[in-house]
Amino acid sequence: MGNCKSIEFCQTHGRHCLGPLSFHKGVLGTQVCLSLGGRRVERNRETFQNGLTFSSRPVRVQEKIHLRVELCDQHWNGALRLGFTSIPPSSCGPLFLPAMAIPDLTTTDRYWASPVPSSLNMPGAELRFWVTPEGVLVYEGPNRVRYLLLKGVDVRSPLWAIIDVYGQTRAVLLLGSKKKRWNTRRSCPVPPPPSVSYEDSCMCVNKGHPCCTSQGNHLPTDPITTTQMDSSAERDLVEDCAVCLSLRASVVLSCGHRCLCHCCAERVTAEFGICPLCRLSIR
Repeated sequence: MGNCKSIEFCQTHGRHCLGPLSFHKGVLGTQVCLSLGGRRVERNRETFQNGLTFSSRPVRVQEKIHLRVELCDQHWNGALRLGFTSIPPSSCGPLFLPAMAIPDLTTTDRYWASPVPSSLNMPGAELRFWVTPEGVLVYEGPNRVRYLLLKGVDVRSPLWAIIDVYGQTRAVLLLGSKKKRWNTRRSCPVPPPPSVSYEDSCMCVNKGHPCCTSQGNHLPTDPITTTQMDSSAERDLVEDCAVCLSLRASVVLSCGHRCLCHCCAERVTAEFGICPLCRLSIR
């Protein structure tokens, strides 16, 4: 199989090819490793963070990136984070890569990322995400229902995809990409993916016996509720309080997470003093 010489025109596979697509091999989180030609990324099972990855090349507006969840550890809280950046990953380098996309990257300019609900990230689940010409980040889950993740992505500059292998999501496989306009263009063909192995995932919550990690990050509840996209207008994801799961999360903690309602924020701050998502001090 030949290599694509340009992201605009593949000399091997023709003008309908978008070019090769893999994870960026030079800029990776400190706790992840690549395999399958740079298309599979797996995070160290002993941690929930330091799993940041980027696409190997800029992706186009409306280019749908196709991923498959390979491994899942349910004893962590939260899951995959997806987004885009207009800053070339190679310009920051691995030494300056933060532990998490949210809030470490999203609090700076030209980075946009959003969490994906844990319930839609089970092993074997296939998902797609892309940015629209209006700057809307869209996610399509395994049920093929589309959800709005966020608005405001600046599409005037080249964009690299952000895939943060975070929380319950321990490994993902990049299956390729596709863009439809007058015709359909795809990324370079790749070998068929191997079957998903479920034995190495920790599905303790589904089995009814949640386990605790060595770091004590036992928070099995998923604080995110998805909102299906309207055909006429897109609506924001609704994020519920991570403690009571009934009121809207309205308080932004000092770590950057908005995960608690006002009443629970007062109680968590007084009794625990740490964020329920990242465990950083909020005193």
